[in-house]
Amino acid sequence: MPNVYAVIMAGGVGTRFWPRSREKTPKQLLEIVGEGTMIQNTVNRISDLIDPKNILIVTNKIQKPSVAKQLSNIPEDNIIVEPQGRNTAPCIGLAGLFVRRIDPEAVMVVLPADHIMHNEEEFRRVLRLAIWVAYESGKLITVGIHPTRPETGYGYIQVIDEDGKTNPYFDRGVYRVKTFAEKPNLATAKQFLQSGDFLWNSGIFIWRVDTIMNEIQIHLPDLYNELLKIDGSIGDEKYDNIVETTYRMIRGISIDYGVMEKAKEVYVIKGNFGWSDVGSWDEVYRISGKDDNGNSITGQAFLHDTKNTLVYSGDKLVATVGVEDLIVIATDDAVLVCKKGQSQDVKEIVDYLRRKQKVEYL
Repeated sequence: MPNVYAVIMAGGVGTRFWPRSREKTPKQLLEIVGEGTMIQNTVNRISDLIDPKNILIVTNKIQKPSVAKQLSNIPEDNIIVEPQGRNTAPCIGLAGLFVRRIDPEAVMVVLPADHIMHNEEEFRRVLRLAIWVAYESGKLITVGIHPTRPETGYGYIQVIDEDGKTNPYFDRGVYRVKTFAEKPNLATAKQFLQSGDFLWNSGIFIWRVDTIMNEIQIHLPDLYNELLKIDGSIGDEKYDNIVETTYRMIRGISIDYGVMEKAKEVYVIKGNFGWSDVGSWDEVYRISGKDDNGNSITGQAFLHDTKNTLVYSGDKLVATVGVEDLIVIATDDAVLVCKKGQSQDVKEIVDYLRRKQKVEYL
């Protein structure tokens, strides 16, 4: 087996999970569903597969102390700080510099910090397969999720209809990617679902570090040149200043758009392990346990004549009467009341608070 490193992307601010998610304590640092914070659960589910000393966390300066506290088994030197968020391609490239110095042929498993996998053993099986294929083939690998509904909040991956003659890994359940599709409207999402050859894009990637760095050099040469400036300063006392300066020049771009959609040959493995990106309060409601009235309650609450409602009360008592299809989230200093189906728009509240400089609520 090759040397395997995990890169966990943990710099997001979780605007759609306001008011619980704040800049210092975003979604990945909270208990959203079940026990343990999302980042703790992300690390735990891969710890049997990847040694903690080979797990890198990419976050920001504000969140680093909380990340270090929650992940005491991860060496603090493994927590990489980005001066500012620049989307996933710079994040992955920066982490790739550190892995490449140790072993240029090591395999990188790239994971968001805030996803849920209900069948963790099946998830690890998929990762083992992906690691082997990535190392042997030198190709880019991603994980696609069997779609269960016409979802407009996810990107999609279309697979090529083929057989083992053109794809040496076909019999192992590894498919070649035909195209990546951006988040569709509802009509298009229904067409994707009916076609049977589209998967949800999970945002999980597996590749050799030399492979991804070469692809960044080919498709994002400006980014690669900026990364080289950082590479020369790793371990030097000037490193922090150089990263800060360089990140001002880096253009934000996703790895999907910048590399995956342009690469010549990409493989995808179908994942069927109860995945959710927990992207909104609506998704929390969907995957949560519910009572006989369809209500999901966390904390102290009295619900009378209430149906199909999500309540998180924190340390407060929340009471509802004669309502249905609501999301009610209470914290020490703020309360969110939202109609189910519209929780993606919670980020508009955060944008408003920023414009009005109400930083105490951010």
